Amino acid sequence: MNVLSQLIVSGIAVGMIYGVIAFSYQLTFATSKTLNFGQGEALMLGALVGLTTINFLIGQALGTLWAYLLMLPIVFAFGLAQGAVVEWLGVRQAVKAKSEAGWIMATIALGIIFRNLAENIWGRDALRFPSPLPEAALTIGPVRIQPMEIAIVLGALAIMLAVEIFNRRSIFGKAVVATANDRDAAGLMGIDTRRVITFSYALSSMTAAFAGVLIAPVTLTGATMGAVLGLKAFAVAIIGGLSSGMGVIVGGLILGITETLTGYYISTGYKDVPGLVLLLLVLSLKPSGLFGRATIKKV
Repeated sequence: MNVLSQLIVSGIAVGMIYGVIAFSYQLTFATSKTLNFGQGEALMLGALVGLTTINFLIGQALGTLWAYLLMLPIVFAFGLAQGAVVEWLGVRQAVKAKSEAGWIMATIALGIIFRNLAENIWGRDALRFPSPLPEAALTIGPVRIQPMEIAIVLGALAIMLAVEIFNRRSIFGKAVVATANDRDAAGLMGIDTRRVITFSYALSSMTAAFAGVLIAPVTLTGATMGAVLGLKAFAVAIIGGLSSGMGVIVGGLILGITETLTGYYISTGYKDVPGLVLLLLVLSLKPSGLFGRATIKKV
C-alpha cells in the first residue's frame, strides 16, 4: 500500500502537467476551433528561455528561489509573444480561408522550426534546470514527495484558475467567452474576433511555457522535451473533452496515474500503452470526451 500511495502521488504530479497543457489546447479550440500542434514546442521554449534567464539571475548573486520568481514574468511575456506569432503566421489565413488542413500543417511546421532553432541556440544535449525548492523529499505519512512536485500541482491549478477568473471577470475575458460561444454573433456585436483568436493563442502558449518551467526542475531540459508531453496532453484533451475544463484535469490525472502504475507493476516499456488504449476507447464510444458536450451542427 505504501508503494501504491507513492505511485499515485507521483502520477498526480505528472498528470497535472498533462492537464495544464491540455487546458492550453482548449483555449484555442474554444475561440477558433483550431489547435496548435506545436504546443509541446511552446512548453520547450518556455523551459529553455526560463533556464537562460534563471542562470543569468543566479549569476547576478540572486538566490535560486528569487531568480525563479523573477524569471516567471519573462517566460510569461515570451509565451504570449510566441503564441501570437504562431497565430499570425500559421493560423490566421487558414481560418480566413476555412482550410482545416492549412492550420494543421502550419502549426506542425512551426513546431519543427522552433525545435530546430532551439537545437541551434541551446544545443542538443539535455540541460539541468536549477530547482528553486529544496530537493530533499518530504515525508507525509507513508509517502515521500519532493517540494517541487507539490509546486507543480499547485502551480498548474493556479494558472488554470487564473485564466478562468480572467475570462469571467475582465472585459476582454468576456469577449473571449462570447467568441467561444458564437464567433459570428460576437462579431456582429462589435467584438474583434480576430484579435480575440490571436489573444487565445498567446494565452495558450503562455500557459504551456509556464508548464515548461514547472516541470523543468524535476526533469531534464532540452529541445526535444516538449514532443512527447505535447502529444500526451493532446490525448488528455481528447479523453477529457475539448470543451470541459474539469475534463482535462481528470483526464490528466487518469493518464498520469495509469502511466506510473503501469511503469512500476508491468514495465516502463509499456507505460504509454494504457493511455493510448483509453484514447482509442473514448474516440470509439464517446468522441466528445468523457466530460465533453456533443454539438449539433445546423446545415
